[in-house]
Amino acid sequence: MASELCKTISEAKLERHKNLFLNYRNLHHFPLELLKDEGLQYLERLYMKRNSLTTLPENLAQKLPNLVELYLHSNNIVVVPEAIGSLVKLQFLDLSDNALEIVCPEIGRLRSLRHLRLANNQLKYLPAVALWVAEVGDLRELQTLDISTNRLMTLPERLHMCLSLQYLTADRNHLWSVPRHLCQLPSLNELSMAGNRLAFLPLDLGRSRELQYVYVDNNIHLKGLPSYLYNKVIGCSGCGSPIQVSEVKLLSFSSGQLTVFLPAEVKSIGTETDHVLPLQELAMRTLYNTYYRFLKDLNFLTPISLPKSLLELLHCPLGHCHRCSQPMFTIVYPKLFPLRETPMAGLHQG
Repeated sequence: MASELCKTISEAKLERHKNLFLNYRNLHHFPLELLKDEGLQYLERLYMKRNSLTTLPENLAQKLPNLVELYLHSNNIVVVPEAIGSLVKLQFLDLSDNALEIVCPEIGRLRSLRHLRLANNQLKYLPAVALWVAEVGDLRELQTLDISTNRLMTLPERLHMCLSLQYLTADRNHLWSVPRHLCQLPSLNELSMAGNRLAFLPLDLGRSRELQYVYVDNNIHLKGLPSYLYNKVIGCSGCGSPIQVSEVKLLSFSSGQLTVFLPAEVKSIGTETDHVLPLQELAMRTLYNTYYRFLKDLNFLTPISLPKSLLELLHCPLGHCHRCSQPMFTIVYPKLFPLRETPMAGLHQG
């Protein structure tokens, strides 16, 4: 494996590759071959998904100065070094599915950063974001921020200064409220905060013409929606399994003597009219339920009994249903509900 890795990196250096794929290499340390001599000056995209890295080298920016995209999904990274802020050309940073508890404020120096993914870590707060926007340039190019499946209780008030932000995903945290300043984000098109502890939403959420999609399913304390959202599209994601409508506590909105209940599907998805799940998806869920839930160990499933690609997928589902926590392996079912078609639609034209 080591000789194969050296050969791959040597070829990338010699041929001045712009893309380097080092996924699934069982790497516990950042390869020294990448850092020797002048490094890989021409490299723009580095893929190191599904390894066992715990940190990054301090001289990463010095050896890979032209890096535009860095994919570190599914490692064991606990700390991101301050030196990452020197990757001035970086536009895409994926640190999801790691072990991060904090994020260094130096990420705010990534003036070109457009997409930041921090999903499925151990983040309890994001003080770094406040520093990003307060001290180091507002991350004005940031378009996508994914902080889902962490332990966040609040979002930074100054997040609204990321003026290019279009997609904000904060599903499956411990959030109690949505900062009102988020309503001021001029480019925000999609806001997803499913599976939290939201009790209310800002009354002017949805007032912006740009915001079109809002996901707030599985917030059991949420009693209603701001009326502006009735000109938008509200949605939820799930596994496609049916649910009894009687089990669902529907959202409603009242204005004067008029009360409108949202469609039952807003809090539940999966009905008799849904398409049948693909056979591979059903098979993967059956394997998962049989071996993982009862035996708590997938290691005995060797590549001989299951193809390597499916074995890896079994270890790492694409996601879990917001409602029932059912793992999803090959497909996720989104549903969108245009609230502009309800009787409340004309209340606000925004």
